[in-house]
Amino acid sequence: MRRFIYVLVFMLMLTIITTPVSANGQSRTLQFGHRGADVSRLQGALNQRGYYNYAVDGIYGKITEQAVIRFQIDHGIRIDGIAGPQTQGTLYGNSSGGTSTGNYTQDHVFWLARIIEAEAGGEPYNGKVAVGNVILNRVNSKDFPNSIYGVVFEYYGSIPQFSPVADGTIYNNPSQASINAATEALEGARPVGDCTYFFNPSKAAGSWIVNNKTFVTKIGGHAFYR
Repeated sequence: MRRFIYVLVFMLMLTIITTPVSANGQSRTLQFGHRGADVSRLQGALNQRGYYNYAVDGIYGKITEQAVIRFQIDHGIRIDGIAGPQTQGTLYGNSSGGTSTGNYTQDHVFWLARIIEAEAGGEPYNGKVAVGNVILNRVNSKDFPNSIYGVVFEYYGSIPQFSPVADGTIYNNPSQASINAATEALEGARPVGDCTYFFNPSKAAGSWIVNNKTFVTKIGGHAFYR
């Protein structure tokens, strides 16, 4: 019996060691029956998008497969329940960088519109575009993550950079105006130029920004800095 257990443990270790990884270092293609940390990551990302509302257990079962299928349907990806390069690239927001004029995906619009809605839902339309402008400036800056999703969910220590991530309003559905503003920003509109910071002076002191950055303009309730 003990010998059988040793053999079983050895086989399990061998499976983990030989788990396939693509040549560019990205996660392997995931499908039904797979297990591991990369499956947990997939489940966590699907959970953040609202497609997977179950325990993150690292097991690619039917529930995970159905969540992937729903995600694929919504994003115009081949519907096969398999999390390959295209599905993972869209899910993790790294399929193309997403900031070149005319070179964006539905996923880029999706997350940019959500942060615009959460931060500037009550702002004038130009203020919405300006927030999108700031997010894309951050994507293009070496000082911030290089994807829209990465910028939106960036943390400084244990504190999210954007308050809607902390209070959950980032997951609210964006209005058509916010979707239009996101599209316009992605197509190159730059109402606040190279600004990478903004805040609402009536809601926050913004002391660090005021003391360390250069004021550019104010649109609606937001002050913009570079």
